[in-house]
Amino acid sequence: MTRDQFGLSGAAAGGAIFDLIRRGGPLSRAQLVRRTALSKSTVSLHVDRLLKLGIVMEQARQTDSGPGRRSLLRFAAGRGTVVGIELGVTSIDVAVCTLEAEVISSASEPLDIGSGPVAVLERAYQIIDQLLADVGEGTAPLVGIGIGLPGPVNRTLGCVVSPPIMPGWDRYPVRDEVATRFGVPCFVDNDVNVMALGEARAGGARESESFLFVKIGTGIGAGLVIEGELYRGFKGSAGDIGHIGIDGETTRCSCGNRGCLEVVAGGGAIGRKGRELAERGESPLLAEIAQRLAAQDPPAEISAVEVGQAAAQGDTAALELVIESGRHVGSVLAKLVNFFNPEMVVLGGGTVNIGDAFVAAIREMVIRRSTPLATVDLVIRRSAFGDQSGMVGAALMVADELFSVERVTDMVREFEG
Repeated sequence: MTRDQFGLSGAAAGGAIFDLIRRGGPLSRAQLVRRTALSKSTVSLHVDRLLKLGIVMEQARQTDSGPGRRSLLRFAAGRGTVVGIELGVTSIDVAVCTLEAEVISSASEPLDIGSGPVAVLERAYQIIDQLLADVGEGTAPLVGIGIGLPGPVNRTLGCVVSPPIMPGWDRYPVRDEVATRFGVPCFVDNDVNVMALGEARAGGARESESFLFVKIGTGIGAGLVIEGELYRGFKGSAGDIGHIGIDGETTRCSCGNRGCLEVVAGGGAIGRKGRELAERGESPLLAEIAQRLAAQDPPAEISAVEVGQAAAQGDTAALELVIESGRHVGSVLAKLVNFFNPEMVVLGGGTVNIGDAFVAAIREMVIRRSTPLATVDLVIRRSAFGDQSGMVGAALMVADELFSVERVTDMVREFEG
């Protein structure tokens, strides 16, 4: 950082110094002086204020001459807990976390988003209440809740707007309902955005300045991180790649268009095509699996998971379906790589786990269809978090909002007053 970026005296510099400590700590006072180009006395003044506000704490460190005292400064993450929620089309994942998004306790279960906001949120409340009871009274108080939703989110209103796969959710006041129920701030965003945030701050993309996170589940979406910051677009709908059309495909999508990527290559599409293979007798193994699932109580149908299992067992038709689906995803990602030129593409979501052939087909198409310069050092890898990325990202979103530079600046200003 240059002096110009920290040139404002008073509260603004205090907020910026806190952000350095929270994101890059623990740091010494000397390191803060070097990074900000502020004087030792100015840094010391702001650090003392942050310590008195209770949002920064001292951490002793070992030195060559023995234990050091009051050497390092770090975010006082123990002052509260947050809840991170990822709502998917067919599941809900909830975690109680520290302010640094370390999971204390979590729970996951199937849940149909089509049940509507009242039923889904009521179940979410029950899970949160149980998790908070499980962690006990010794845990720091709840200070905020973050929710990732599988649809276009208007963050100003705190709701989804015209979601194609969420009947009954259009403009339902999710943020305000949850905040009222628990008496703490609630923040909402698109589920892929919060997963990308988790990868950027605590996952395998921490060292990447610009990367693309792609969630492949029932739906398909992307989160864009540019120069270390999540890019949401003008109205918050950046990254909605699931509704990019695939040439020659005519299957009608829930959005009303035909041939959208997610209705061609998403988890639901793979399951549907797998069922068709079984019905036509083109896959004896999937036909056998379909019979077994139908005999269960309650009956079930072939999903992308079963298609992946059949492919892993050498079923030719299932393997071809997996590869074809991966190539469709890869063809769209190749265009994004050419346009965006990221350092890394991170693949997440349940459908990524249907087999190595799926990921290999994605990688093959990206390399084949992108320019050599865009792919010469490009890394394509799976998410480091797996099923926890949404919960962790939602928890980080809460901490980012509660301790943003602007909010901390206001805290410092009130302290000065």
